[in-house]
Amino acid sequence: MNPTPQLHNEMHELPIRPRGLLWQTDFITPSHEQHLLHIFRHELTWPDRPGRISLHYGYTFDYKTFNIDPDIPYRPFPDWLVPLLPARESRPPDQVCLQYYPPGAGIPPHVDAHGPYDQLYALSLGAPVMMQFRRGEERVEVDCEPRSLMCMSGEARLLWTHGIKKRKTDLVAGGAEDGEGGTGEGQRVRVRGERWSITYRWLREGGECECGDVELCDTAQRRLGVEKEKRSVVALREAAEEEEKRRREEKGGGRGGEGGES
Repeated sequence: MNPTPQLHNEMHELPIRPRGLLWQTDFITPSHEQHLLHIFRHELTWPDRPGRISLHYGYTFDYKTFNIDPDIPYRPFPDWLVPLLPARESRPPDQVCLQYYPPGAGIPPHVDAHGPYDQLYALSLGAPVMMQFRRGEERVEVDCEPRSLMCMSGEARLLWTHGIKKRKTDLVAGGAEDGEGGTGEGQRVRVRGERWSITYRWLREGGECECGDVELCDTAQRRLGVEKEKRSVVALREAAEEEEKRRREEKGGGRGGEGGES
């Protein structure tokens, strides 16, 4: 029989920016984690290539469209995964991705597509790692500790990118001036180890997001006619300016003079 998660520790919102980061420490016990790592290392068949690799359950994530891949059949959740499904939602996730990060691996800053997916959870296993959230010039680092469950909602889900820098070490709080790895500034250098993460995604009903953020929202981009391969920040801003100009012209009847464009 598979171990079951500890569910007495409820999720709470972290008191930081971005808003909407929900957190639960020790979602599972250390012994359950070791049981899972044994399965990951010895019982699963992984892609034979270096760097970050992944396995998919439920629907398969399509890295070209960032939606689900309609050509790959639904893959039922294995027995080891079922006890790990977040209980806060009214139904199981539609897509689950298990990823392996060898020491030093990362993932570029990104936002999971708004239109296809609604809720987003991530369970960290193995070694800890720093995840960086970005919006404009603002950077916030969050320590993804082993066995912690994170839910990205609101701003954290839609308006900030998240990623993991590709590096062998992380600078974390808690160092002593003369302690091992200490920097003398209240921080220490932590060497990265093997890490696994489980990402849970739920399909968004209707497949349309109404956040309107033209830089990050695929629905807003599509409505502005911005092609995926041209979705640079500059192109998106130009498209937004054109849309605003069009709305002003419609409001003013498309004529020059008061209320219109000259």
